Amino acid sequence: MTDDWKQQLDALHAGLVRRDDPAAWVREADAVDASQRYPHIALRGPVFGIAAQDPEAGPDWRMVTPAADGTPQQARDGLNSHLWFRAKDDTDDRDVRRELLDAVAVLERDPVNELKVLGVRYRVVRCDEFTRIGTDGLEPPRPTDAEARDASWEGLHHTESLDEGFVLDPGRDEGLFAGAMKLSLRSLAYSDSRFPADVRADSEQAATDYPDIALLPVGFGVAERRGKGWRPRGVLMPTPHDARRMLHSAMTETWPELHEFDQDEKDTYAKAAEELKTAARVNDVHVDDRLFRICRIERAIRMGPDGPEPPRPTDQDQYTPEKIHPTMDLDGTLHYDD
Repeated sequence: MTDDWKQQLDALHAGLVRRDDPAAWVREADAVDASQRYPHIALRGPVFGIAAQDPEAGPDWRMVTPAADGTPQQARDGLNSHLWFRAKDDTDDRDVRRELLDAVAVLERDPVNELKVLGVRYRVVRCDEFTRIGTDGLEPPRPTDAEARDASWEGLHHTESLDEGFVLDPGRDEGLFAGAMKLSLRSLAYSDSRFPADVRADSEQAATDYPDIALLPVGFGVAERRGKGWRPRGVLMPTPHDARRMLHSAMTETWPELHEFDQDEKDTYAKAAEELKTAARVNDVHVDDRLFRICRIERAIRMGPDGPEPPRPTDQDQYTPEKIHPTMDLDGTLHYDD
């Protein structure tokens, strides 16, 4: 352990003692217990989002879109939409709209990872997504993980991502255990032979170029056990309840239509969904020989002297940039025939 990191962990411990915060001590105890029951880390692969550095808000980088996209191009499309809607809804100034639309035109044409627009630096950022794993599989939500304010199951429902506006600060005091986690992730690099040599080389270089770690808010998802492995089933959600609700909707609406269930299958999945709904914060759902689990998902962004890590040369895209919104003139009028 370097002296610098030992000093940081000592400072975190001293701060925890000084605050005398019972809730913080409970969270720390919860984290230690989880590390013992789920001692290993399973990488799920990279995800991508958009961060920005706005001089008017200070030197920090802040998340603009959630770090939940599977490819860099999906994140670029998110920035495209962010800037396009700003041009459409947030200004009547022709010069401002021109600069926003010029940036949109670049994103429609080129797979760029950074743009400066109206004095703000926008960057596609790369994030490693991982879960803890133990003898019984992936780690479920912890007792101290925050639940959704709206715990309903019916009707329209949306919980805002905790990523948007989140400050990427490696020095953030997130507790003693989180500090130790960041320390352990500093040297993490892909080393397994299942990764191609160029991917391993990129990973090792990233540990040198972006040595610090910022942790994003914890997310939650659904995973299905397949033999000895687990397969993600759905997108990242901000709370355990949102993940349970996603699984409920999949079993009662999405999967029956997508997989053309017969009536017996529909009834079986509907019964499992009802049991999920009526149980108190259940995390495992069995349907015939299938096991679905609500799991806890953590994400880490590497940080360097110039900010968060962008996509690596070996990160893959599935498609190229394209026009995704109607043409807009400098008065804000949309033209659908272009």
